[in-house]
Amino acid sequence: MLFQLTEEQLMIQQAARDFAQNELKPGVIERDEHQKFPTEQVQKLGELGFLGMMVSEKYHGSGMDAMSYVLVMEELSKIDASASVVVSVNNSLVCYGLEAYGSEAQKEKYLKPLASGAQIGAFCLSEPEAGSDATSQQTTAEDKGDYYLLNGTKNWITNGSTASTYLVIAQTDRALKHKGINAFIVEKGATGFTIGPKENKLGIRGSDTHSLMFNDVRVPKENRIGENGFGFTFAMKTLEGGRIGIAAQALGIAAGAYEMALSYSKERKSFGKPISEHQAVAFKLADMATNIEAARLLVYKAAWLKDQGLSYTLAGSMAKLYASKVAMDVTVEAVQIHGGYGFVKEYHVERLMRDAKITQIYEGTSEIQKLVISRDILR
Repeated sequence: MLFQLTEEQLMIQQAARDFAQNELKPGVIERDEHQKFPTEQVQKLGELGFLGMMVSEKYHGSGMDAMSYVLVMEELSKIDASASVVVSVNNSLVCYGLEAYGSEAQKEKYLKPLASGAQIGAFCLSEPEAGSDATSQQTTAEDKGDYYLLNGTKNWITNGSTASTYLVIAQTDRALKHKGINAFIVEKGATGFTIGPKENKLGIRGSDTHSLMFNDVRVPKENRIGENGFGFTFAMKTLEGGRIGIAAQALGIAAGAYEMALSYSKERKSFGKPISEHQAVAFKLADMATNIEAARLLVYKAAWLKDQGLSYTLAGSMAKLYASKVAMDVTVEAVQIHGGYGFVKEYHVERLMRDAKITQIYEGTSEIQKLVISRDILR
């Protein structure tokens, strides 16, 4: 076991840390307050190569490994989870899905601008009646010969209005159940494709979350990903990698809150000494540091397994389940350590606490992760 990052990984980690401090931190409270998408920051992330990190250079990606990806996610999420979720979705769900399962023509047309950061993408699986039960797709794609006719609604879509390319999961043959589901590439601006209002959310308020409506949208046959009926498998395989990204996001949120609480505890005084010297606070910090380190090892292990070409389904679910719980627990304690200051926006930790909650919900709830884990260990 080698618990050591390579020189290249350390450089990438430092670049992400510098970007988070210098580019994301200024204005992050204002963006949260006004639900403002970090347009300029996302553009710069693309220029750094962070939007197509694991994509081959052949398709204008950065050709990095999964370990580098989670390091970047961790550092960005310490400051701004609304920006890091764009990195996660574009890398784990959109670029990965297209590179792994798309045709050569699809990669040329869609993957290259996505991996280079010229465009961003969205992954459209959730529906009003199909959240954790992804097999219950109500969106339909009727086969019309040389094209499909797409009808239905998707909700909770990250990058909903800012994306240019949408990967949409839809039911083609209801009699075949999950084997009748397909995945399609839909371009922004397609006739019949409309974007609903932005959701007013508890956390990751800078993130661009919308419902999408498809009314007789014509999708060319060449925009179907994989063979007929491959859509459900495509979605599940893609989400396996997405869980690693969200686990890294949760880890970063926890680590960011801990670092702020640690710093504050050394400066804030009560009863004549820094509050860090009071056992009640010191023990909180000890628990936070230990749980974060345990979460970090789970996340890094999942990324390492992916890099080795080994199965990471179980490791990814364990990492997401545990890291998201740690994010929630640590951010609550960080607010507590800050006392009244933790309840006001300028000290950041209340925002991190709000951001933490979504990591237990999206890309597979904690309950779904327990289902995946239990099935694996009982097999």
